[in-house]
Order: sequence, then C-alpha cells, then structure tokens
Amino acid sequence: MKYRFIKDNAQAYPVRMLCRVIRVGKSAFYAWKAKAAHVISAEELHLYRRAKVLFNASRESLGARELAKKLRTEGIPITRYRMGKVMKKLNLKVTQRIAYKVTTKRKHGDAVADNLLNQNFNPLSRNQVWTGDITYLKTGEGWVYLAIIMDLYSRRIVGWAIDKRMTTTLISRAMMKAYNLRQPPKGLVFHSDRGSQYTSQHYRALLVSYGIRASMGDVGACWESLPHEVLWV
Repeated sequence: MKYRFIKDNAQAYPVRMLCRVIRVGKSAFYAWKAKAAHVISAEELHLYRRAKVLFNASRESLGARELAKKLRTEGIPITRYRMGKVMKKLNLKVTQRIAYKVTTKRKHGDAVADNLLNQNFNPLSRNQVWTGDITYLKTGEGWVYLAIIMDLYSRRIVGWAIDKRMTTTLISRAMMKAYNLRQPPKGLVFHSDRGSQYTSQHYRALLVSYGIRASMGDVGACWESLPHEVLWV
C-alpha cells in the first residue's frame, strides 16, 4: 500500500519527500517500480480458492497428497509436489488432531438409570429437564476438562465446573452450582450418558438428595447428546 501510494502520486510530489513521509528508501522504491508485477491467471485464482475451501472444510487436516486428489476430482490438474508449494504459499498448515479416547466407560458395578428423556429435547417449561456433558479445552495452562449442566427448555447453561481431571467431583461441582442457582422443584429429570462419573454411587446419591431423577441415554445412541454437540460446535 505504501508503494502504491508513491506510484500513484509520484507525478504530483517529489519522490524523495514521499519516501521520507512513509519511511521508505528511494532505492527500495525504484527497485520495486522496476520489478515486473506478477499477474495471477483466472485458473490459478480458482485453484487457490478451491484449495482454501477444501482445506478449511477438512478442519485443516488434509495434506498435499489428499488435497491434490480432491482437486483432481473437480477437474483441476495438479500434482502433489505443486500442491505442497501452493499450500506453503497460502499458509495452509495441517493440524494434527488427537484421536478420540473413551475415558468415561462405566464400571460394571455401577447402576444405569432408565432413559426417561427418550429423545424429548423440548420440555414445556424451565427446570423440567437438565442434561450434562463433559468436554476438554485447551488453555494457556494446558488441557482442562469442562463439565456443564444445561436446561433443555432455554438451552441455557445453569451450572459448570473446570478441572484438570475428569472425576465425579468435577460433575458434582457443576450440579451443585446449578442447583444452588435455580433451586429446581423435586422431580426434575437429569439426563446424561453412561460414563463412569454419572453412574458412580457418589453422584447418584447427590441427585437423590436433591430430589432429581436420573436418566441415561442408550449405548451407541449419539443423537442423545445432540443438544451438547450443537453447543460444542
């Protein structure tokens, strides 16, 4: 932008004065002026745009080989070697993701509650159905676990807690915060997955003391956690 300003106004103002104002050396200006401009063709521009779209759609996981394959299926001829150069030019860096690890597998001695929710994600009023879930977040102090309690009626987070360990204490703190904030009537349904934290005797005793009925989703029913999946996205 600095050089373009000089180029556009070189006839009206002395070059020396303009270079002094924007702190650019005259030799640098004349070297830029003598350099031929690089013109991007329509095909190259289309390649850059599609590469960015496909790369972002993959959540920054496609390497040069796979990205080149996808572009070739769209009729864009490109080799893996050239794709690597294009990715470097566009600053498309692959992000290595951590493989999913099951960390909430319940113990055989823990009881499982019935599915009282039965995919009814739309209660008629507040404090009828709460749901809970745990995820992990990257912070400046490292990875931490976040437990949340959501009121399904308003989709509002009514309780939450953070810890470096995913324990029953973590979800208990979130529930206590939600209960103290809302003071729900007895009979409220709390729905969760069958993780070991939610099926533990300590957590079940906490729900009983609050007059909350436990509800748990079926095994392998990913749609049971749909409200939370939308939240995490």
